[in-house]
Amino acid sequence: MARTRIISPEKKEALKNFIRTYDIETVGDIQEALKDLLGGTIQSMLEAELENELGYKKYEQTEGEKINYRNGSKPKTLKSTMGEIKIDVPQDRNSEFEPKIVPKYKTNISEIEQKIINMYARGQTTREISEQIKDIYGFEVSADTVSKITDKILPQIDEWQARRLAPVYPIVFIDALTFSVRKDKVVQKASVYVVMGIDLDGMKDVLSIEIGGEGESSKYWLSVLNSLKNRGVKDILMLCSDNLAGIKEAIEAAFPMTEQQRCIVHMVRNTLLHVSHKHKKAFAADLKRIYQAPNEESAYETMQGVKEKWEKIYPNSMKRWEDNWDVICPIFKYSSDVRKALYTTNAIESLNSQYRRINNPRSVFPSDEALKKALFLATQMITKKWTVKIHGWGQIYGELSIIFKGRL
Repeated sequence: MARTRIISPEKKEALKNFIRTYDIETVGDIQEALKDLLGGTIQSMLEAELENELGYKKYEQTEGEKINYRNGSKPKTLKSTMGEIKIDVPQDRNSEFEPKIVPKYKTNISEIEQKIINMYARGQTTREISEQIKDIYGFEVSADTVSKITDKILPQIDEWQARRLAPVYPIVFIDALTFSVRKDKVVQKASVYVVMGIDLDGMKDVLSIEIGGEGESSKYWLSVLNSLKNRGVKDILMLCSDNLAGIKEAIEAAFPMTEQQRCIVHMVRNTLLHVSHKHKKAFAADLKRIYQAPNEESAYETMQGVKEKWEKIYPNSMKRWEDNWDVICPIFKYSSDVRKALYTTNAIESLNSQYRRINNPRSVFPSDEALKKALFLATQMITKKWTVKIHGWGQIYGELSIIFKGRL
């Protein structure tokens, strides 16, 4: 009788976290994650090992005479269960460097793949990564070395955040998430603003991730929108967001021709926030009748009816809809296909749900940089799966071409 393999609770939890973080659904997804993460991780660790061996950073000017020098690199092909991975092993002039992660003459690394996955899945804190490296290799690694390893992706983040964008985006979404970050030994809430666009081909893309400071205002949002302009964006047809402070004025200043649309998903969610569980289903059905109305006049009449029905139980529950009607009503001039692209917002909601999963393994990020790294890695994994156009894009594009004549 075959022996049942027992997996420890810690390993089970690490694997679950990896699956949640990178939205693993198939064996192919795991293979792609390994191809991207394993090779880059090993390369970064080798470079950090040599840096510690020599005692100075690459290109760093040091006082006194150097005992040993970098001496280029040597290509090496590693064998893994997911296929071959090519890396460049850094060399030193004195040939004294003995890599620990991949020793000389060793080419098969299949036994450490799952542990590398676990290291990424458990987060970005130096303590957890140090423990994982010790578990993998059997030697202590300082927090400084761990920082050097994880900091290798910071230039990639800066390059990604500054990349050129398309000149026109028919639809752009801005949404906000909140994470806990430790600053000066005090845990604070950090707002993360995700800017996602749908381009002329109907393809989704994350345009920017901004970790905002306190007291966001029109000045803050103007800087975010001007950053998009500086990266090549000349026109946005529709910008969909929640009621973020100052964003209306910022849109009018940066993209005066852009049509502002309040996010219906957030309108519904915020309205139902303080509604009793026993009433939520009925209340949500009434709200649905508003945003699915055939035209603005009918929608406004429906809204007044919903207000009259529920205001005795939930006073002012519909005030948000009345106050924001000027940025809700544009949706009613579009067909159901365009409306779904705006109010369903499956794309941005799915994206944000996956971002929230990276917070599951930990309650607090040790710094803004750690949060930035985690969001960037998650974004890279998520967007690689965005290979098809949004549903019904042909009809949506045709309709937008008529409504926004000459701008597409």
